[in-house]
Amino acid sequence: MTIKPLADRVLVLPAPAEEKVGGIIIPDTAKEKPQRGKVIAVGNGTKDEAMFLKVGDTVLYGKYAGTELENGGEKYLMMRQSDVLAVVED
Repeated sequence: MTIKPLADRVLVLPAPAEEKVGGIIIPDTAKEKPQRGKVIAVGNGTKDEAMFLKVGDTVLYGKYAGTELENGGEKYLMMRQSDVLAVVED
């Protein structure tokens, strides 16, 4: 199934949570929710706000931003472009 965001929404694949910190294995219940991800799909924007994010961008977003979706066993976040805090440039 293909997911195509509408208007000013973007579909983000969150980066995996860290499994180890300094040799200590972190259990699932103690892992922090990642705040970085990769843009998988974008909407067309709205008449008032152009879409400046593009597929493939690595972005930072707020801890509680977006709505969690699951597709094909993979977990995604659907959020508004305004929920994205920054684009990470390598």
